[in-house]
Amino acid sequence: MKAIKFIIKTINTLIVSAALVLAVLLVGVRLFGMQLYAVLSGSMEPEYPVGSMIYVKEADPMELQAGDVITYRLTGDTISTHRIVEVLPDEDNPSAVCFRTKGDANDAEDAGVVHSSELVGTPVAVIPQLGYFASYIQSESGKRTALVVGGALILFVFVTDSFTNDKKKKAPKKDEPEI
Repeated sequence: MKAIKFIIKTINTLIVSAALVLAVLLVGVRLFGMQLYAVLSGSMEPEYPVGSMIYVKEADPMELQAGDVITYRLTGDTISTHRIVEVLPDEDNPSAVCFRTKGDANDAEDAGVVHSSELVGTPVAVIPQLGYFASYIQSESGKRTALVVGGALILFVFVTDSFTNDKKKKAPKKDEPEI
């Protein structure tokens, strides 16, 4: 019986630990000023494989140079991550710059330039495959699945914990009055 209790407690600890790690990877990093993006195309392979999650931190556009990788807004909600090929002065605003970019796996440079106002930041970390999971969790069916699975895991942990806790009733000592 002790072996079964040990196994159940170990499983509970692993479930709670995995949930905490996943929460930190998907939400907690925002506390450190990072934004998360799933890699949806192969333009930056092999450094950023399709399906990866990249962690992007704000950057000063004036400190960036050719060879740095940047994440920027293309239009509306469309975000891209490419390498800077050339830093160009902004002809209309001397305190701003523009970037000519290119995906590492692309043959040609990108058609337009990226204005520093479109800069989101620079990638500081990448976790392969996590982008697929994060993209799924953000969909409607993914949200429902996460709620059901999360609820089932919480229920599992509480139910198994109640079975594995030894709650023996302590017998009163001979000279102590019973309450």
